[in-house]
Amino acid sequence: MVSRWRKILNNAVEYAIERKILTTNPLPALKWKPPRTVQAVDRRRVANPAQARALLTAVDTRAPHLVAFYACLYFAALRPEEAAGLTKQNLTLPAEGWGEIHLERAKPHAGSEWTNTGDERDNRQLKQRAIGEIRTVPCPPELTALLHRHIKRFGTTADGRLFVGERNTDHLPVLTVTRTWARAREAVFGHNAGTSHVAARPYDLRHAAVSTWLNAGVPATQVAEWAGHSVDVLLATYAKCIDGDAARNQAKIENALGHGPAR
Repeated sequence: MVSRWRKILNNAVEYAIERKILTTNPLPALKWKPPRTVQAVDRRRVANPAQARALLTAVDTRAPHLVAFYACLYFAALRPEEAAGLTKQNLTLPAEGWGEIHLERAKPHAGSEWTNTGDERDNRQLKQRAIGEIRTVPCPPELTALLHRHIKRFGTTADGRLFVGERNTDHLPVLTVTRTWARAREAVFGHNAGTSHVAARPYDLRHAAVSTWLNAGVPATQVAEWAGHSVDVLLATYAKCIDGDAARNQAKIENALGHGPAR
């Protein structure tokens, strides 16, 4: 963000020089650099399977029309805006078992003042994808069952979308998503909900999904394709969430120091 504003300011100064309002551009002489930002996911935010299922159960008791929405984030690593744009036509589901989700668009919340249609959510291509490019994600059996249940119980909109608000049937309000999640966390974590890092935001469910795939031994190239990342970004983002390497490396060091298991 800082770099972006610096470029805008630089363009404004250059324009002022062209108009002979200024004589020189002082920005190139500035040695200040923006502070480094944290890219890696904090592993404290990553819910384990028991925690994730407890949170989904809490959602089910309060807002059953949103259980499958959050489940898409946890079981298929969808971004919230991708789940918001999900339609029945995007699903290839058997009666039970593994299916597929074919993502082709996202509906991020932009506010009605910033969309061409006046809707709260914009209609865009997938993040870091060309218009019309599709990303296919596996749908685990547990998510297949939840999606079938959702469609049977709540149906779809006229254009096939799965998720809308309880009262607002035009789109899924972002406030509904965050408020429902906050209440589910209060039900599961009690008075610790405000201080606990676990799944603090709905987006953290996606982090949990990607971390689970990596720790299960799925190759990073495959996980990157499913998650919509490059391999470099994937490993930089989730390096701290990969379990097992520390214990193995410690065992190697102990062995090298002569404290390993007897040969």
